[in-house]
Amino acid sequence: MTNILITGGAGQLGSSLAAKLALNNDINVVIIDNLSTGHISKVPKKDNVTFIRADVNDYNDIISIFATFKFQYVFHYAAVVGVERTLSNPINVLNDIEGIKNILSLSKNSGVTRVFYSSSSEVYGEPFEIPQNEKTTPLNSRLPYAIVKNVGEAFFKAYQREYGLSYTIFRFFNTYGPMQSNDFVMPRFMRLALNNQPIPIYGRGDQTRSFCYIDDNVDACLKALYDEAYVNDILNVGNDIEISILELAEKIIEITGSTSEIIFLPSLKEGDMNRRCPDITKMKELLGRSLISLDEGIHKMKVHYNAYVVEKA
Repeated sequence: MTNILITGGAGQLGSSLAAKLALNNDINVVIIDNLSTGHISKVPKKDNVTFIRADVNDYNDIISIFATFKFQYVFHYAAVVGVERTLSNPINVLNDIEGIKNILSLSKNSGVTRVFYSSSSEVYGEPFEIPQNEKTTPLNSRLPYAIVKNVGEAFFKAYQREYGLSYTIFRFFNTYGPMQSNDFVMPRFMRLALNNQPIPIYGRGDQTRSFCYIDDNVDACLKALYDEAYVNDILNVGNDIEISILELAEKIIEITGSTSEIIFLPSLKEGDMNRRCPDITKMKELLGRSLISLDEGIHKMKVHYNAYVVEKA
């Protein structure tokens, strides 16, 4: 039995990864989450999934967990996320550095084979080039979240050089799916559209993003694990089709058949980068298949939300 730890496993990315890992009965998945932003309802209900409420930023909270399970692999996904949340709670964001140090120290001392780190497209800051390639990392963002992710990458590289602890760094670009929290753009727009409510956009809506459906994200991460790919390397995980936020809102309104109107709000003072689009050459080679299109992903979200409403009724 292979023991795998996922920190932050009650969030969208961690819980979706856990669900697919748990399909293998030879894998025992342990999820750690303090439920500050995650939710227990997202944790897969399977015999080979164990949930432990704990805070990775507290060394004493997790040392016994490492001693008990003897993990072979660790996915460190726990972090304070979301633009508004991270801007409002900069100290909590900076505290995540302690969690990074704790995970790496305990992994090194307990014989973990490889640690996977959820970094972010935020490390690129405002892009000097599009698409954004793994080899160019100009940190020109002053946001605590971006700084912490960059510091985290430095810690992973340093532990490998000094102690031989293998890593893979995932730089996640916008990933959406049915279990994403409502304070992110895709589920927020979807819910507003399905309820025919106004959709607010900051500025003119010409800021661009690319949106990766959750299945593509998880499959890429699992391929990196199972194929022993990109060991001691960095991997962009996202979609390379760029779309403006205004176009996204218009597309969601069209696909959902909504009567929502789009309203424009003042631009955010900080945290809203002008462009985001990754170079995913390495991810495409790893997956060996086409990615889920934005239209298909929105349709999947629509089906899920409609089924959820019916179920709740």
